[in-house]
Amino acid sequence: MKNLLTIALFGLLAITFCACGGEKAAETAAQTVPQAKAVTADKMNQKNIQKGKANPMGGQVGTAVMPWVKLDKVESLVKSEKKKVLVDVYTPWCGPCKMMDRMTFTDQAVVDAVSKSFYPVKYNAEGPDSFNFMGKEYGNPNFDPNKTRGRNARHELANFFSVRGYPTMVVMDENMKIIDKIVGYKKPAELLKSLEKHM
Repeated sequence: MKNLLTIALFGLLAITFCACGGEKAAETAAQTVPQAKAVTADKMNQKNIQKGKANPMGGQVGTAVMPWVKLDKVESLVKSEKKKVLVDVYTPWCGPCKMMDRMTFTDQAVVDAVSKSFYPVKYNAEGPDSFNFMGKEYGNPNFDPNKTRGRNARHELANFFSVRGYPTMVVMDENMKIIDKIVGYKKPAELLKSLEKHM
């Protein structure tokens, strides 16, 4: 019975990861969409964090809170104090993104390391907002407010970041140039290992 439950759990995780993978080629080609203000994720963290609940991938839900910065504010922060930028590109329907919010971005070691070396930014790649980023206005004119579940229109900034699946963490240097991408769900230790070379 225990083996059957384990197999079912891994099957469900495989389906979730596939669902958050690449977009349809036609959708990508057809849409050049602008984006919006990054969500600060305070509400998201409060909603998704279930303190002390066991992680099906191993480990515990943490209690630390990532100090997320809005995407339209990060440029001025970088100018005043040089630091790299870590952009967590997510969508509200992405299961692995939610798992990272609950399991990885609440881990104290991750929060400490990211806060020290990066400005962490939470960016909804299908959100409705508009904002200015690196001298260009981004919005999402194809956003459908009636689509409250599932996929919505893709933002232009997601294309700028060349994101093909979620979650994707985009690492930018102190000059706001993309220097790395970390794709897929990462446990705390895996994310720290991926970020090590940038710290």
